[in-house]
Amino acid sequence: MADSKPLLSLDGDPAAAEALLQDVFGIVVDEVIRKGTSASEKVCEWKEPEELKQLLDLELRSEGESQEQILERCRAVIRYSVKTCHPRFFNQLFSGLDPHALAGRIVTESLNTSQYTYEIAPVFVLMEEEVLKKLRALVGWSSGDGVFCPGGSISNMYAMNLARYQRYPDCKQRGLRALPPLALFTSKECHYSIKKGAAFLGLGTDSVRIVQADERGKMIPEDLEQQIRLAEAEGAVPFLVSATSGTTVLGAFDPLEAIADVCQRHGLWLHVDAAWGGSVLLSQTHRHLLDGIQRADSVAWNPHKLLSVGLQCSALLLRDTSNLLKRCHGSQASYLFQQDKFYDVTLDTGDKVVQCGRRVDCLKLWLMWKAQGGQGLERRVDQAFALARYLAEELKKREGFELVMEVAPILKESMVKKGSMMIGYQPHGTRGNFFRMVVANPALTRVDMDFLLNELEQLGQDL
Repeated sequence: MADSKPLLSLDGDPAAAEALLQDVFGIVVDEVIRKGTSASEKVCEWKEPEELKQLLDLELRSEGESQEQILERCRAVIRYSVKTCHPRFFNQLFSGLDPHALAGRIVTESLNTSQYTYEIAPVFVLMEEEVLKKLRALVGWSSGDGVFCPGGSISNMYAMNLARYQRYPDCKQRGLRALPPLALFTSKECHYSIKKGAAFLGLGTDSVRIVQADERGKMIPEDLEQQIRLAEAEGAVPFLVSATSGTTVLGAFDPLEAIADVCQRHGLWLHVDAAWGGSVLLSQTHRHLLDGIQRADSVAWNPHKLLSVGLQCSALLLRDTSNLLKRCHGSQASYLFQQDKFYDVTLDTGDKVVQCGRRVDCLKLWLMWKAQGGQGLERRVDQAFALARYLAEELKKREGFELVMEVAPILKESMVKKGSMMIGYQPHGTRGNFFRMVVANPALTRVDMDFLLNELEQLGQDL
């Protein structure tokens, strides 16, 4: 970068600050929104780590840089980043770019407030509750509680902590001394955050009892029953079952009605990790996949996945109406949650969560929902299912393709370095590595599905 007069600070110069931001927004619109969503552009411009370090000039120095240099830095960051909004990005469970959700994210970042008291976030305290109320209604609850969390993993951990506290409230003060050996149950197809959560909460990964799944990846309720009895015979106390609606690899939906029956018989908390599949509740055609979810005690749902709200937007929903969240996590910090405020202090929701500062995650979903309506979001979900079916049928017609492939790592390297697309892969059980195809971006069409198959075919021919 060419040297020029350093721009030491924009403090006290509103015109310069505005000019900088207008330039940055212009770069974002051109490089991320326009080019990043164009199928004619690369998904990424791959560089090896050492080369990338040099290109980015990551060192932090004592002297500031000019505005021209700062803008060039922004361009470089965008240039060498993966464009997750690209129609050929299939690598993760999140993708796409919704302009209304992005507008909400920009407003959120600009206002830079914390979602803990009505005092400093009046709009967002009310908005969060309205959004959570809508999500709970889709689950099938007319009342309840909830909070937006920093990701589905944390939502799952919250559910585990709440289930433990409900059964053993003394553990909040006395810790693990107040607890017998506990056992929780989940499918072998569950998200890895269940074991992480058990370790983080001091339960230990040994407390996680694995329930077998069928060939489609769905939990087998009969084995759940057997594992509960086995845990009891070994002296452990069962307290929670974590079912999954939309497993990470196979996209399976556990049979919630049958699992809920087991939980009811044994008095266990039922949590449903619907981080991926929760948005299917918006579809009248496909919501049957989550039949029984209304019987759950808690649900994790990530609209930033299938609805393309943008990272991150993860809701923990509770059927509880006894203020369990606040009783479990509250500490009544007197400098934040004074009880003699001039407004209704029940609007200060920050004591429900483990965090102190908490970013606003509701506006992007609220604004997108206002623009699209529930019907528009339903069409997105239905379109994702339709494209997934189309891709599967087209794949079956092509020679040289199987639903499980062994050359995934080699093809992944080729597509990333070429920049043509990006798809994740992993092994599963006795199967070798195969591509996990995620169809979530609302901008996708059959043309993108055909491109994917053609590109894999071409990359395979080049081996």
